[in-house]
Amino acid sequence: MKVIAFNPEKCVGCRLCELVCSLKHTREFNPIRSRIQVVGFEELFSFPIMCFQCEKPFCAEACPTRAISKSRTTGVVKISKNRCIGCQMCTMACPFGNIGFSNIEKVAVKCEWCDGEPECTLFCPTQALEWKDLASVSIDKKRSLLEKLKGGYDGLRQI
Repeated sequence: MKVIAFNPEKCVGCRLCELVCSLKHTREFNPIRSRIQVVGFEELFSFPIMCFQCEKPFCAEACPTRAISKSRTTGVVKISKNRCIGCQMCTMACPFGNIGFSNIEKVAVKCEWCDGEPECTLFCPTQALEWKDLASVSIDKKRSLLEKLKGGYDGLRQI
C-alpha cells in the first residue's frame, strides 16, 4: 500500500501543493478549494494537512447516507458525491478537521490521494511530499517532525 509521506525538513511553505490540488479537482487555482491545506507557524515551519485515511474513519461512521467508505485494497477513504446530502456530519466527526465542504458543489470534500496518483507529490518542488510504500515511511521522519515541534514549543516558552 502506498501513502503520501511528508518530510518537514524539506517543506518551504510554498503552497504549490494547494494550487495543484485545487486545479486538479476544481479546474481553478484557488487554495481555498484545495483538499490539502498548508499550515505555517511563524517562521518556524510549515506542513500540509490532509486526510489521514484513518483505519476506522469516524467520518464514515457519522455519515447518515453511507456516502463515505474505505477501500479494502487501497486504504483510501472516499466520498460518493452522488450519495452525499451535504449534512456535514462527517466534518464534525473528523477529529482532525481534515474534511471540508464545497459550497459550490454542496458536498463534502477531502483528499482521496487522486486515485493513486497524488498531484501534490508530483509537483512538490522540494519533494517534501512523496508517494511512497507504507513500509518505507520511516519512524525517523516522524521523530524529526516531533523534534521540530518541540523546538518551536521550547522557543515559545522562552518568550
